[in-house]
Amino acid sequence: MNSIRVFFYGLFMDESLLASKGVHPTESAVGHVDGLSLHIGKRATLLPEANGRAHGVLMKLTTQEVAALYAEPGLADYVAEPVVVTLPGAIGVPAVCYNLPASKLSGTNPDYAAALLKLAARLGLPDSYLGRIRDAIDVS
Repeated sequence: MNSIRVFFYGLFMDESLLASKGVHPTESAVGHVDGLSLHIGKRATLLPEANGRAHGVLMKLTTQEVAALYAEPGLADYVAEPVVVTLPGAIGVPAVCYNLPASKLSGTNPDYAAALLKLAARLGLPDSYLGRIRDAIDVS
């Protein structure tokens, strides 16, 4: 089976959530992507921002697993975009990141943001990044 590296920045960073959907990554590492910034509406997306830095988890999945994840209701509008994920030791790894186009970002979802904050804290993502997620909860 063909495998690809995917950078997840939302709730799909949670391997137990993926396992509940029948998805089992063969590799997983925390990293970041520069030039993109996290935005949370009803769901999360990464949007271009010159000095942005998005944190998340790089995982290796089969193309079938990725297709199944993004066929779920509410996720079909996400578009694959190439990124370079920086891993510890400043290693750059090419990957794909699925983002919701800015034109489709709407509303707020404090429950999603709260769940993302808890997951991001558990993964040890930087405090400044956790603050950005907290802002999405407070705005709601």
